[in-house]
Amino acid sequence: MAALAYNLGKREINHYFSVRSAKVLALVAVLLLALCHLASRRYRGNDSCEYLLSSGRFLGEKVWQPHSCMMHKYKISEAKNCLVDKHIAFIGDSRIRQLFYSFVKIINPQFKEEGNKERWRGKTICHMTICHNGEHKKKKWWHENIPFEDKTASVKVDFLWHPEVNGSMKQCIKVWTEDSVAKPHVVVAGAATWSIKIHNGSNEALSQYKMNITSIAPLLEKLAKTSDVYWVLQDPVYEDLLSENRKMITNEKIDAYNEAAISILNSSIRNSKSNVKMFSVSKLIAQETIMESLDGLHLPESSRETSAMILMNVYCNRILKPVDGSCCQPRPPLTLLQKLAACFFTLSIIGYLIFYIIHHNAHRKNKPCTDLESGEEKKNIINPPVSPLGILLQSFCKLGLIMAYFYMCDRANLFMKENKFYTHSTFFIPIIYILVLGVFYNENTKETKVLNREQTDEWKGWMQLVILIYHISGASTFLPVYMHIRVLVAAYLFQTGYGHFSYFWIKGDFGIHRVCQVLFRLNFLVVVLCIVMDRPYQFYYFVPLVTVWFMVIYVTLALWPQIIQKKANGNCFWHFGLLLKLAFLLLCICFLAYSQGAFEKIFSLWPLSKCFELKGNVYEWWFRWRLDRYVVFHGMLFAFIYLALQKRQVLSEGKGEPLFSNKVSNFLLFISVVSFLTYSIWASSCKNKAECNELHPSVSVVQILAFILIRNIPGYARSVYSSFFAWFGKISLELFICQYHIWLAADTRGILVLIPGNPMLNIIVSTFIFVCVAHEISQITNDLAQIIIPKDNSSLLKRLACIAAFFCGLLILSSVQDKSRH
Repeated sequence: MAALAYNLGKREINHYFSVRSAKVLALVAVLLLALCHLASRRYRGNDSCEYLLSSGRFLGEKVWQPHSCMMHKYKISEAKNCLVDKHIAFIGDSRIRQLFYSFVKIINPQFKEEGNKERWRGKTICHMTICHNGEHKKKKWWHENIPFEDKTASVKVDFLWHPEVNGSMKQCIKVWTEDSVAKPHVVVAGAATWSIKIHNGSNEALSQYKMNITSIAPLLEKLAKTSDVYWVLQDPVYEDLLSENRKMITNEKIDAYNEAAISILNSSIRNSKSNVKMFSVSKLIAQETIMESLDGLHLPESSRETSAMILMNVYCNRILKPVDGSCCQPRPPLTLLQKLAACFFTLSIIGYLIFYIIHHNAHRKNKPCTDLESGEEKKNIINPPVSPLGILLQSFCKLGLIMAYFYMCDRANLFMKENKFYTHSTFFIPIIYILVLGVFYNENTKETKVLNREQTDEWKGWMQLVILIYHISGASTFLPVYMHIRVLVAAYLFQTGYGHFSYFWIKGDFGIHRVCQVLFRLNFLVVVLCIVMDRPYQFYYFVPLVTVWFMVIYVTLALWPQIIQKKANGNCFWHFGLLLKLAFLLLCICFLAYSQGAFEKIFSLWPLSKCFELKGNVYEWWFRWRLDRYVVFHGMLFAFIYLALQKRQVLSEGKGEPLFSNKVSNFLLFISVVSFLTYSIWASSCKNKAECNELHPSVSVVQILAFILIRNIPGYARSVYSSFFAWFGKISLELFICQYHIWLAADTRGILVLIPGNPMLNIIVSTFIFVCVAHEISQITNDLAQIIIPKDNSSLLKRLACIAAFFCGLLILSSVQDKSRH
């Protein structure tokens, strides 16, 4: 599904639809969508709580998706943390009692439903029932009030048995309005089915219900000024399953009672909105699940759990602010860094407009005269600014507009968000689709060397597309897919080791310009996003990972003695020296991998801690680093062996020629295919993620090497590449980072919804915009790298001093900001 729009990005290759035109179209789409969502918010309201309480749909059988926002699944510790020192009261009939039990089980899953049964002991409430002959007869059904208390968190949750809206319920609510000590923080109320049952569904009972709810409406409104009050509308019943003494409870009657409650409670305050919130979403849930009811009246447990979780989200999201719980969360306030960034980008836009006007006027003054002989005049074409200042202002102007889109998508609550929901079809069908596209768009390579530039771009491209589909489909819940995706991430790091080692080994360029160029291209976008989106550097974990490994490769090869190919060709002893360097690197990796304390001490030092801490510690960084700890070393070792074999002309890299002799090539191909399939079988049979992750660093290289050999041994395979995949490979880093906020949502926990109600069209449009933005950011980064990182060493050192001052200021402001939060 997610791959349907990828074909649009590929159209740069032909002349019918240029990337420039695509970006203009994407800009128009963003403006129109923003206007539509603004108008919708203004017309329908901007309160996502109302959507959570009143609308939604099922994804699959049991996953509830509220309209326009994401629902967080609260854990026990989170629920207790939210409800500490709180008192919640459920008041109503047996359906409210069911909701009470499901709510309490979020706090304490071991709580037993003992009060669900009607009891014949203990004096509580005596009800009148009507016999079939119309005579009144006392029949005693004993019910209990059910208290719950968690002393560790000082949480009290009570169920009060009041099955009818009558004087008894009114008196209870009145006590709460008069006693501030006994008043609950949250009240969940509702009743109707008992009134229908004991009065045999008579119209007189409905009239009495209206009178009673009218009398308690002012009390509920008064209570709602200081507490959260929810009136639960009655769920439909499954009439075919109802017992004989409940046959009078029909959906028609329930609708009539619900209409009465909505009309009276919403009109209890004139010319203003009622503070009593209608909990009507349970009706929608019941419509889909009531057929699974055991008695036709009470909902199945899964439906009750969903309603209870909605209640928890309504109350707790604004307190705990979970990332994947966007419902009922206000827009986060702007930080100091965000305000400064907004000012900077605003000034850049103004500066560029002034520069453009001056440049435009100067161009008009120098406009050539009309050729009198031919009667023709050259068209006045406004070329983009060519001066460094113009390019700088233009780049920051574009970047400012793009960052505004990032903020709108994932911080401003302008666009909608939805939870992910994994099915095999949502992952595998798009995979097949993009593979067909990749095979369809193929071209001949310019060179036929192993892992040539076009081939590595192709490799990065198809891996990135698979990873994107993996993220948007929520496939991380399916362990075999997760393990194969881990290999793709490892393959990226393998290319890091292979590519940078090859460059330093062949070129011998250890100059500061090369280092700064690489670091800038890797980190520019992430640093900007850390400021604009208010996220730590480690949040974008892949960039810190490749940055650190690049520096490790650089230090390993740059330190004395510097061993490069030119020096090693004269004496084989230098090859042995390089192998000793690699062996020492492997020893350091093993030491840090099995010494978590030493690793954490190193990266907990300031200012490294500011870069690598997440949620106050560096455990996440240690886990990410350790998961692929050997693969960069494997990439470096592979590059060394390959370049050594290539130098000695052991390999046949001519066009159409197999890499080795026919026998050796066939043997290696057979071993590679068997190894590739063996790894896939092992990964698909994984049962425990922790155990498989422990083995992954050592065995992931098997499938990576197998793929390289399968792709490069046959001469015909080395001679072609997929231009479709290669196009995406050139912007793979930008795609990986941008997906966090403008394709996915809630920091990758959900899915961005630009077009609600049509998932397929939404994916196509959001993907098209996402790819255009990633491509533009790639160009902006390249343009800025040429200006900010000059080749002249003296100018570069001055720029580095400015950059160092900027980062020092950034770290200081970040520290001040963190202290103010705490």
